[in-house]
Amino acid sequence: MRFLAFENHAHMGNYREAVRRYLAGQTPSPDILSVERFGTVKYGFEWNGDQALTENLRIAGRFGWNDDQEESYVYTEVGQSIEVAADDAGARWHRPQDKAGVAFVSNAIKKDHQNYLKYGGLGFLLGDGQLNYGRENILEGYYNWHAWRGLFYTLDGQHINDPGYNRDRGPLWVFSVRGHVDF
Repeated sequence: MRFLAFENHAHMGNYREAVRRYLAGQTPSPDILSVERFGTVKYGFEWNGDQALTENLRIAGRFGWNDDQEESYVYTEVGQSIEVAADDAGARWHRPQDKAGVAFVSNAIKKDHQNYLKYGGLGFLLGDGQLNYGRENILEGYYNWHAWRGLFYTLDGQHINDPGYNRDRGPLWVFSVRGHVDF
């Protein structure tokens, strides 16, 4: 198990203040850049853990939370996230270095962030002025194939309900192929 707590001091704006200025007629739309201040604090924590149930079967979980009052930056626009996952090594199908796995993730943003996007505010990833809020739920399945020595390829599929926290979007499917080299 691992636990992480953080406190960021940065040049960030506040979602509630941006909406207040918009509703007061001071900006044509909520503008997070117009309310940025140096020394703004954003804090949160994350817990994650994993456990081997057998020699080949593992489970994992994660919960993350931040105050989600200040603008998001660097990673993604998430105020709360919960994940459960499991994977199985390929010993039963004579591929002991392969893995097949499944994960479920549910992400949320808080009310001030929702209002900011609903009134037309833009984040660095989200925003079109028409937010019909819903949690973003993702179901993922993957197969990690050991090709040769330290070379691995992963086939991945994700089904995303309410992408970008918007019930009017999706659902959508995302497929990917990744390569990984161990030296």
